[in-house]
Amino acid sequence: MTSALFLAESVVAVPVLAAAGTAVIPARMVQRIAVLGMALTAGLALAFSAVVLRVPNQPAAGSWIALDALGAILVPVIGVVGLASVMLSASYLRTSTTSVVGPQRRERIYYVVLLVFIATLLAVPIAGNLAMAWLLIEATTATSALLVGFSGRPRALEAGWKYLILTSLGLGVALLGLGLLAGGLPGDGWAGLSWHHLGHYAGGHNEALVAYVLVLVGLAAKVGWAPVHNWLPDAHSEAPPPVSALLSAALLPAVLVVAWRVERAIGPAVGPRSAHRILIVFGLASLAVAVPFLWQSLAWKRLLAYSSLEHMGVLALGIGFGSPLALAGVAVHIVGHALAKSLGFYASTPLLVHDPRCAGHAPSGIGRSAPGLGTAMGVSLGALAGLPPSPLFVSEVMILAGGYGSGHAWAATAAAALLALGFLGLAHALLEMLAGKSRRRTTAHPVGLGAVVALSVGASGLLLGLTAVAFSLPGSALVSALVRGAS
Repeated sequence: MTSALFLAESVVAVPVLAAAGTAVIPARMVQRIAVLGMALTAGLALAFSAVVLRVPNQPAAGSWIALDALGAILVPVIGVVGLASVMLSASYLRTSTTSVVGPQRRERIYYVVLLVFIATLLAVPIAGNLAMAWLLIEATTATSALLVGFSGRPRALEAGWKYLILTSLGLGVALLGLGLLAGGLPGDGWAGLSWHHLGHYAGGHNEALVAYVLVLVGLAAKVGWAPVHNWLPDAHSEAPPPVSALLSAALLPAVLVVAWRVERAIGPAVGPRSAHRILIVFGLASLAVAVPFLWQSLAWKRLLAYSSLEHMGVLALGIGFGSPLALAGVAVHIVGHALAKSLGFYASTPLLVHDPRCAGHAPSGIGRSAPGLGTAMGVSLGALAGLPPSPLFVSEVMILAGGYGSGHAWAATAAAALLALGFLGLAHALLEMLAGKSRRRTTAHPVGLGAVVALSVGASGLLLGLTAVAFSLPGSALVSALVRGAS
């Protein structure tokens, strides 16, 4: 695992160095250096995943860095989405006219903060220590709050402050639980809160349960699970589209991975059934809250935001069910959701040029007025709705089947009903967006449309490939590693 350790360190260091470079180089080179740095980062992330997944059943966990299957799934997702977000940021900056900083420093500051945000995101799933993971999650809050309000519009600033305050309050609750855990663990300092040491919690069952609930509730505020999701719709809809893609496709699952590691480390002390039931409750609550909004006529980015709430609920259910089939579905769902959701947010930049009213109204007739743009949006929303052959349809079936197989028939049945309702809502939005009444549009050429169409072609191929891979995952070494870690 020496090469994996080197890659893990490099994948965090490179975007930090790129951020430092963009802070000092001439303004004309800022965008190119940012893209170059993220291209190298994405390559390192894919190499890291390949090295770790070569022997997924032999994880390496130290006091500071964890090299396991969870990190191998998420690190390349963050790297690839980060690269796409940096590349498409140029289109956003050309179409946006306002910001919280002066026009001379606008591009430089945007890329510096974006690269630091990506670096901290990459560090979260490879953190080998709960205390370090908590600090890194807090760091993502600071950087991403700046990006959410970057446009300087009143609604964006309000969303940024709301996000900062609510998630910081949640992380404060998690810090209290972390302190309770530290009191019942051997070892001193941060090393005592490594994932390995958490499995040796020596406190009583009740103390472990209280600490676990506090940590999970605190992290839920950052994952966006209901009922502590209030920041999510505003932040996702007001942030720059490349940032919205990172928030939904990378940040939410990165924090979810930390919650998953807490569950499997503390689960024996809490009791596996109790630990799983709490996650199932979060999952069902998130689905129940999201579905009514998915039936409403919402602006494009706000619709995607509530879809994120639904899909984070699906992931919570899969982890809570805990069976091999359900965990295989979780792995597929993380990757499929990232591909589909990021494409949807990237499409919002040319969408708002094509039809500025879509900033506050549901898109209608885009498939007629701009077929290329409508195709990209259709690929995204069709996949998110679970329309076959979307890998999200396959992963949801796997998770529900895993729920029945693990003895959670009541939860799986409720989830199936809620997912069916959510599908109907998103399917209606998809039909309206593609074939609804076409409104009067601007004649301006949508900035960034060519890049989004190209991404939709690549994403379609990757989504279909993921669907094919999903059928071979049950019984694989990857799923075996996830199950062993969760047991």
